Amino acid sequence: MAELNISAQDAMAGVQSITQQGPKLKPTGIFVLDRSLGGGLPERSLVYFSADSRSMSEVFLYQFTQSRKTYYFTTSRRPKFIQKDIENLNFDISNISFVDIYSEYYLTQFGEMVDTIGNEYVDAKIIEFTEYNLKNIMNESMNEDVNIIIDNFSFYMNLNVNLGMLKRLTNILYETTKEMDCLTYLYGLKGSHPEKVENDILNTADVIFDVALERSADSMTSMLAIPKIRGMVPNSEMIKFKVGDGVQIDTSKDIA
Repeated sequence: MAELNISAQDAMAGVQSITQQGPKLKPTGIFVLDRSLGGGLPERSLVYFSADSRSMSEVFLYQFTQSRKTYYFTTSRRPKFIQKDIENLNFDISNISFVDIYSEYYLTQFGEMVDTIGNEYVDAKIIEFTEYNLKNIMNESMNEDVNIIIDNFSFYMNLNVNLGMLKRLTNILYETTKEMDCLTYLYGLKGSHPEKVENDILNTADVIFDVALERSADSMTSMLAIPKIRGMVPNSEMIKFKVGDGVQIDTSKDIA
């Protein structure tokens, strides 16, 4: 039987080759967070952001837009109000293209508010409208470096539609993310939609961000966990943050 001789140099080269096969990372736009992740998130990641609505963690979304061109789908407010909030934090809005789901669903062509909640036909149409816009984005920006943000995705989880339609939308978002090599963020509000529906989204997502509020006798602290990152070892530590001029992450303990 022939002997197999492997030098230390050859062994090291093999380890380096394996290491270099890790995922290509894209920065999120939040420098300290990217540093804690080793450079950012794996490209082509569908990210589900589970947030406590009291934490103002939508500011994460605003800061994500600073990393690259962003298609920002608005479901809970008109784009002009979100744009104003982004500008108030001194963030650049020149690379943001808003997709106004809110007005399409809640307003008539004359700008009058209508009650459409629970209308199965209207709910199905708004999903089709969203899918139509995703198709156009893929056709127009296939070779560009982009983000897609859905603010918020709980809107879709609460629609009066067959669950198959919601699954189709999720699959289209997933496939679009993979085809475009982009990052897609689905912003979900804790406790505002059926848990069973959310669990399916959590299973599909490549990355999960989870924001919770920790209460003490005299204060509340916002904490971020990232329990799931496909292609990487997830960060097991809780990351403390607060909202100031953007997202301010505590580097003294959570990120060394």
